Amino acid sequence: MNKKFKESAEFIEMRDKALSQLLSGQSLTGDGGVFAPLIRDFLESALSAEMEEHLDESERTKGNKRNGKGRKTVKSAFGQVEIATPQDRHSSFEPAIIKKRETILADSLSEKIIGLYSIGTSYRDISEHIKEMYDTDISESSISRITDKVIPQMEEWRSRGLEAVYPIVWLDAMHFKVRHEGRVQSRAVYNVLAMNVDGVKEILGFYIAQSEGASYWLSVLTDLKNRGVEDILIASTDNLKGFSEAILTVFPNTEIQKCVIHQIRSSTKRIATKYKKEFIFDLKSIYKANTKEQAVLALEELENKWNAKYPAAVKSWQTNFEEVTNFFKYTPEIRKIIYTTNTIEGMHRQVRKVTKTKGVFPSDRSLSKLLYLRLVRISAKWKNAAPGWNEIIGQLNIMFPGRLRIE
Repeated sequence: MNKKFKESAEFIEMRDKALSQLLSGQSLTGDGGVFAPLIRDFLESALSAEMEEHLDESERTKGNKRNGKGRKTVKSAFGQVEIATPQDRHSSFEPAIIKKRETILADSLSEKIIGLYSIGTSYRDISEHIKEMYDTDISESSISRITDKVIPQMEEWRSRGLEAVYPIVWLDAMHFKVRHEGRVQSRAVYNVLAMNVDGVKEILGFYIAQSEGASYWLSVLTDLKNRGVEDILIASTDNLKGFSEAILTVFPNTEIQKCVIHQIRSSTKRIATKYKKEFIFDLKSIYKANTKEQAVLALEELENKWNAKYPAAVKSWQTNFEEVTNFFKYTPEIRKIIYTTNTIEGMHRQVRKVTKTKGVFPSDRSLSKLLYLRLVRISAKWKNAAPGWNEIIGQLNIMFPGRLRIE
């Protein structure tokens, strides 16, 4: 705001009006609010200064000069204002503070709109909120364009370089519905969560595909390698067929720990309800054993008792036994972290808090934007190392000599 304006009768009038509105409890923003004229004066002064800078000696030599003014309605958190926009004869002026064809101040409403979107607020509800709070009309299409501004940041985040070694990585998928070409389709979101060498959780990436399968997980793991990951000590996964082979193709030295909870669910889904409770009770003798030797004996007892009635359920445990019980080779502190995928499922629950009201996403882009904003918000809280991490990383360093690259 220039000195001349601050000393003018107009400024004094607005100052007195602002004080009166404050004392009477009226809003300073929106229609009739005193802030709107102040914003108008600021923008017009800034645009005029930008035009002066643009019309330097080089431009004037070419015959370029001011060529009147246009009008533009600008929406901000302080209300809606109409401003005069300077024009030049060659139409080469590109203002920075409020760009051509831009009608919303980026550092005010845009940040608020993106913040509301990141917590799962619909375009319609955002529009109604902005109208109620700031007396400014923002269309749903404008809100969509504003949230699109996060896409370059999202792509940069998804392609960022990663650390060479991660001690523990959890891999799991979520499922959503998306409207595509007029039809509702399913989407699998492949998420990769890691514990880095400092003991802090880190989201390595998310990937969207039409369905979940080991072949796509292979491309996910390949992307991690291309972004700098050279080694993963332990991978905690669900029981998807071919998953272990996909991991070992890219990271051949990784230890696979299949999720015990997924194994229980998978093996009991065809057991009659009246037998399920008893079967699950017998399973505890396997995964709650103190040693792997005890777990082997418990598996034999399971086979003797249940193989005649439910051979498929028993075979599932026999087939996956080595990878399901891999945790027995580790200390209790490490076992607790890796024997299920609960860590990444906890992250999924936080994502679903903002997606549960979204029956169908309007597009893949809409799904990607919300996932990115939500995951960034979640990970911002992860600043401290996991409890007892110094002891855990020391144990891992002994069990995987030379691979952690720490002293």
